[in-house]
Amino acid sequence: MRRCVAAAHPDATPRQVGIPATWEPAAADALAGLAPGEGAVGLAQAAECWITPLALRAEDKGVKPGLGDRLHALLRDRRGAPTSAMWRGEAGSADLAPGFTLNLAAFHDPAGGFDIPGFVAAVETAVFASTFAAPAARRLAVGMADLAGLLAALGLDYAGAAARDVAAGLAALLRATAEAASADLGGLFGIAMDVGTAPTPPVAAAIPGLCFAIEAARGRAARPRRHLEVVEIAAPGEAEALLGVETGGIAPAFGPLGDNGALTRTARVWLAARSISPEAALAATLAGHSPFAAPDAAAHAAMRAVVMKYIPRMPALDQSASEVAVVADISRKRSLPGRRRGYTQKATVGGHKLYLRTGEYDDGSLGEIFVALHKEGAAFRGLMDNFSVAVSLGLQNGVKLADFVEAFTFTRFGPAGTVEGDPAVVRATSMLDYVFRNLAANYLGQNDIPEAEEEEFDTVGVGARDRSPFLPLDLPMDAHVQDGPRQRRRALRVVAK
Repeated sequence: MRRCVAAAHPDATPRQVGIPATWEPAAADALAGLAPGEGAVGLAQAAECWITPLALRAEDKGVKPGLGDRLHALLRDRRGAPTSAMWRGEAGSADLAPGFTLNLAAFHDPAGGFDIPGFVAAVETAVFASTFAAPAARRLAVGMADLAGLLAALGLDYAGAAARDVAAGLAALLRATAEAASADLGGLFGIAMDVGTAPTPPVAAAIPGLCFAIEAARGRAARPRRHLEVVEIAAPGEAEALLGVETGGIAPAFGPLGDNGALTRTARVWLAARSISPEAALAATLAGHSPFAAPDAAAHAAMRAVVMKYIPRMPALDQSASEVAVVADISRKRSLPGRRRGYTQKATVGGHKLYLRTGEYDDGSLGEIFVALHKEGAAFRGLMDNFSVAVSLGLQNGVKLADFVEAFTFTRFGPAGTVEGDPAVVRATSMLDYVFRNLAANYLGQNDIPEAEEEEFDTVGVGARDRSPFLPLDLPMDAHVQDGPRQRRRALRVVAK
C-alpha cells in the first residue's frame, strides 16, 4: 500500500488516500471522490463502509454466504466495483439505480484465457450486492467496461466480425446471468417481472466455452425475477477509474498513448498478442505503418448495434462516435512515396527572394512543402525550415490544405509587397501569405482570394476594409470619415497598474 494526496477534481479539497502501491494516480483521485467525507481514507476502510451492511443483510436472509469476501476480492483484483451511488449510500433513489461495473480486461489471463466462471460469479455477486443495497429498487445497472482492452489481449481487431461476436457473447452472458440472479432473489423480495424472452445469443465466439455458458445461464434465467431491468452500460465514471479501466463500456481504444506519453496497457497487450516487440512497433511507426488498429466511427456503431440487442440501455452514440472519427483521422499517417513529384517556384516578395518546393502523392495531392530563403538571417531561415516541416506533417496526417490557407493568408509582416516571378500572385502581405496564395492557386484552384493591400506591418491595419465595423455586413460609411473601430483601437494600450 502507499499513501498519497488526491482529489476527485481540481476544485475539491485534497485528502490523504491509501491505495495499493501499483495502482495509478487516477485510482487515488477516484477513491477520494467515491469515499464519503473529507478526511484521510484507505481503500479497505472505504469499502467496508458499504460492504459490511450488504454482507449482514445477505446473512440475515440466509443467501450468498461470503458476500463480503467476494466483494473485497472483486475490488482487490480490480474486476468489479459498485457505482458511486452505492459508495455514498445513495442507491435506490428515483434517478440513481444501484449498479456495478465489471472490468472485462481483468478477467483475462494470457495463460488461461478469459475466466468465464469467474465472470459469471462476479455478475451474480454484483446483482446480489446491488439488490441488498436498495431492496426496493426495481432496476439495476450492472454493466461491463474496457471491451477494447479485452479484445486487444485476445488479439482481435475491434472492427472485425470476430470482435463483434465476442462482444455480443459477453453481453448475452452478462444479461442472462444477471437475470438468473434476479430470479434467485424473486422469492425473497417479490416478483416484478414475469418470464421474458431473451434475444437469441450468437452461435460462435472466439472465447472457448462462451456459447455453452450463455445457454446454461439462459436456462436458469427462464423464471420470474425480481427486477424489471438488470443490465446497463453507463458513461464511465469514478468506479471505472478505480478499476484502472482505459476505455469506458464498449468504446474502442482512442490511441496507443496514455496521458503520461507511454504506451497504454491496451497497446502493450495488443503488441504481446501479436508477438510484436516494442522495438519492431517503433520501427514500423517511424516507417509510417502503425501496428495499432485505428477503429473509426462506423466500427463503433457496428459494435454498439450488436451489443444493444442484449443491453439496450447505454450512452448515446453521437459524441463518442465523433471522437472516434477524429482520433482515427489523426492517427493514420499517409506516407509520401520515396520518389515524388512536385514543382519548385522561384519568386521575389518585396525584393526578397525565396524558393517554394512541393512534394506530391501519386494522385497529385500535396503532401510536403519546403521554403528556402536566399539572404535572410539564420534565425529567420531556421524558423521557416521548421514551419515547413510542421505544415508537411499536418498534411500527411490529414489536415486539409484549405485549413492552412485560411490560417496563413493575410498574415502581415515583412518582407512584403509586390511579388515578382509568379503570375498567380501579384502582391503578398508576407512570405507566408505568398506561399499559401501560391498553394491555393495550384492545388485548390482557388484564385478568388482578395488581393493583398499595402499597409504598415506594425499596426492592425489602416485600409478601407479595416475601417469597417466588426459586423457580418459593412454599414454605409461616408467617404470623408477616416475614423473606424480599428483605427480607434490603435490608440489603446495595455498598461500595468
